[in-house]
Amino acid sequence: MAIVPVAPAQAAALPVIQITKIYYNSPGSPDNGANVSLNGEWAQLKNTTRKAINLRGWTLRDKTKAADHVYMFGAFTLGAGKTVTVRTGKGKDTATTRHWGRAGGTFAYIWNQTSDAGFVRDPLGKLVDSCSYNSSRVAWVDCR
Repeated sequence: MAIVPVAPAQAAALPVIQITKIYYNSPGSPDNGANVSLNGEWAQLKNTTRKAINLRGWTLRDKTKAADHVYMFGAFTLGAGKTVTVRTGKGKDTATTRHWGRAGGTFAYIWNQTSDAGFVRDPLGKLVDSCSYNSSRVAWVDCR
């Protein structure tokens, strides 16, 4: 009987841009959709590579087909190994935080409080990463 060495299974490669967390049940919601509550709802994306990635034209969306549930990055470069938080409400964009710019009461929220999914696509529309959740017992999901 011959002994054949078995190589360990390779771990799945990380997507270049990974959804790491979605905070879908902001503190105080449901409420009237105040900006502070809208900004308490967010998704965090991480550049898993060793080089900066230009995110111009990349999109983040939930599973709703509504056009206003798509966030498209403008001129923005995410550094190697860095994260960016995309908040639902309005605010000043920085190197670590972007804002969807939504307002208008309770219908301005993006992420459903019990079940939804987030999708990141590159500028050509190719799915790069996704994360789903189905729980009303917690306020966020760790997507890693």
